[in-house]
Amino acid sequence: MATTPRKQREVRQRELHLLDVARKMLIAQGYAGLSMDRLAEATEYSKGTVYQHFSTKEDLVMALASQSMEQRVALFERVAGFHGRPRERLLGLGIADELFARLYPHAFRSELIIKMANLEERASAERTDALQIRESQCTGLARSFVEEAIAVGDLAATVSVPQVMFALLTLVLGTHTVVSNFRLLLTESQVTDPYSSLRESIQVLLDGFGWKPLSTEWDYAETYRRITQEVFADEYRLTDPGSH
Repeated sequence: MATTPRKQREVRQRELHLLDVARKMLIAQGYAGLSMDRLAEATEYSKGTVYQHFSTKEDLVMALASQSMEQRVALFERVAGFHGRPRERLLGLGIADELFARLYPHAFRSELIIKMANLEERASAERTDALQIRESQCTGLARSFVEEAIAVGDLAATVSVPQVMFALLTLVLGTHTVVSNFRLLLTESQVTDPYSSLRESIQVLLDGFGWKPLSTEWDYAETYRRITQEVFADEYRLTDPGSH
């Protein structure tokens, strides 16, 4: 007998609930503190029901990472429709990533835990492939804007795309890591808004690569305003506008 749409919705809602509880457990207790038994107990489902959704603990945490990345991809893809120069659209990806971090503050921390546990080698191929596809979608959009900038002459043809991508990723991932795990370092450094500082650092980096228009030649504050209002108005209202 085929599964009815109602049954499918119920199964999907149950899986989302399991993931929500599992994410909270992972953040509160770490990878070692998360177990299928504890998840079943916390959600009052049988272990058999939990295993219907996730074959192993590794599959469970990979599903968590994939869920976070899926939400990030959804925000990133909306930037593709923004009309602007390649550097402006790259700023749009930065805004999308910033909004994601503000709306889902525990997402990167749980992703980092998952990466440190090296689960890619122990989870199912299906879960691993799903995560890698979504990660590639995010980096692929950024790479496409770098390549577009070279194609239209905003970046010199001699600029290395991998070098630009590596520099951008280390800045972004480094900021997320500090925000998630080293709050005291921010306090001691007197950084009150790390994501604003990240935006400024990226502008300095892109100026260094000679990516036109340079920040001295273009009003990127206006670009920021346009993107937040034209692309992410609803998400922007949910964050604290006073912090920008």
